[in-house]
Amino acid sequence: MQLTPRIYHSIIRPKWMTNLYIHNHVKQHFDFSGKNVLDFGAGTGANCTLCSPEHYLGIDPDSHRIDFAKRMYNDYRFMAFTGNELPVRDNSFDFILVVAVLHHIHPEMIPCYIKEFKRILKPQGKIVVIEPCYFERSPISNWFMKHNDKGDYIQNEEDYLHYFTNQDFQYNVIKKYKKCFLYNELYFSAFL
Repeated sequence: MQLTPRIYHSIIRPKWMTNLYIHNHVKQHFDFSGKNVLDFGAGTGANCTLCSPEHYLGIDPDSHRIDFAKRMYNDYRFMAFTGNELPVRDNSFDFILVVAVLHHIHPEMIPCYIKEFKRILKPQGKIVVIEPCYFERSPISNWFMKHNDKGDYIQNEEDYLHYFTNQDFQYNVIKKYKKCFLYNELYFSAFL
């Protein structure tokens, strides 16, 4: 069952949890001040507050979540999109933020989006990724995620990184951590 945007935002992305497991990690390593940021898979907009409104664009294929984000964060820009091509100009973003999105995308489609990331990143731009991830020595968490996460395509570290290296990106694994005791999270950046 798909949660409504309001319930999702309240239960899955409450402000305290988003700050603890996403924003605090991102702020330790990246400064978005004055930088153009694309929030790929923005959903209900919970990550927009990492950026200033004039430098942020959140996109998502779920128009209901985008409508909710527009109401919640009316100073920020959000846009629904369809298809494989991202509705933005070449070389227009300093950062692309990808938080808990790739594990919802069929593995055959991910390379199309990585190519688009390459097209829209400015020179020296970076992709910041945080994804649920199967860890080799974490069978209980792996089992829990497999049976409780709505994403059908949680992968291991090597598989996530392989999508980027196949498109000539380099990467830096910043951290591997637990979220709420039962979720393994992989946090990395990719750059050309």
